Amino acid sequence: MAKLHIFISIHYLEIGGAERSLLGVLKAIDTSKYDVDLFVYQHIGEFMSLLPTNIHLLKEHKRYASIEASMKRVLIRGYVDIILARFWAKWKYYKYMKETGCTEGSSIFQYVADTVTPLLSSLYKYGEYDLAISFLTPHNIVLDKVKAKKKIAWIHTDYSTIQVNALQELKVWERYDYIASISEEVTTAFLKTFPSLKGKIVLIENILSSAFVREQAIQQDVSKEMETEKGVVKLCSVGRFTYPKNFDNVPLICKKIVERGVEVKWFIIGYGGDEKLIKKRIRECGMEQYVILLGKKVNPYPYMKACDIYVQPSRYEGKTVTVREAQILYKPVVITNFPTAKSQLQDGVDGLIVPLDNDLAAKGIANFIKNVSLQQRFIEYMQTHDYGNEKEVKKIYALMEE
Repeated sequence: MAKLHIFISIHYLEIGGAERSLLGVLKAIDTSKYDVDLFVYQHIGEFMSLLPTNIHLLKEHKRYASIEASMKRVLIRGYVDIILARFWAKWKYYKYMKETGCTEGSSIFQYVADTVTPLLSSLYKYGEYDLAISFLTPHNIVLDKVKAKKKIAWIHTDYSTIQVNALQELKVWERYDYIASISEEVTTAFLKTFPSLKGKIVLIENILSSAFVREQAIQQDVSKEMETEKGVVKLCSVGRFTYPKNFDNVPLICKKIVERGVEVKWFIIGYGGDEKLIKKRIRECGMEQYVILLGKKVNPYPYMKACDIYVQPSRYEGKTVTVREAQILYKPVVITNFPTAKSQLQDGVDGLIVPLDNDLAAKGIANFIKNVSLQQRFIEYMQTHDYGNEKEVKKIYALMEE
């Protein structure tokens, strides 16, 4: 029997939750039965080196790589039409913002996709696929440039927390055969914006391998990087330095924890545009000795394993991969009460949800640190449950057989 052929696309493979989730999908697919072509628009990012060897990475196309590259680089390549299209997209987006009072920038990506995609060459030369997956928004490219019997677009975002031009996005979403959602809460929020798409939704959670996470967690000794005095509790958070992750409020939360007489050091692993803001908040709060930015790490698992408590202080999430990774490593987890928090863990059973308010978050974390018996109860629960879910990949197989 001939193998079925799957196409998957993503913008790049920098360190991030969606990118790590894609690695989970790629590692879970049975390549003895399915051939996989991965199309990465820009061959950049630390995760490029982690791609499974049995996945076929298609060559980079310079025009596709110019969708999000710097204007200077695109100009050097000579793609004036793409530069003009991107400027046109920005003008239309700002016009939309002015007319609607929109203040959040998520819509701009759809404007860029709508204007640039028609300028890109077809990918039909790779043949017809049994299934094509667009792993990150905007989803125009798989829709318009790939030939496939069935197509899936993935949702990784909580749509209750962003502003988009719904009519514009609907024109793309509605042309897909299926829409993969990573959690029930993400589905609910998405359907409030796009109620007509209910019949296309398929729940496919982020795929994680417990064995892989634990294997990676013992690859290096990070004790010197996370060195503390005896009795100091090590908190750890992982994620991009962006508004949704709320790391800019960590210094103030940490200060309030310390003021409650609890000795902690809070280690943050990540990178991103908010780094200067976070460092500024650290200085303002006098937390230089308490909040430590460890920077970008290709393998965050040894750091997660070395901490005492994992904290996800987000303003909002789709469904963050790091919480489940921490649970795989049997770490007591605390998360803030963002809109999809209840899909992340069972409050009081295998983790704790604290209020998003800084004062109340600090109080909740401090009380949890003192409650060693509750931490131990969470650990014992996690040790008897498997947080890996490689079987989710079977849902992808099933879509090709319908």
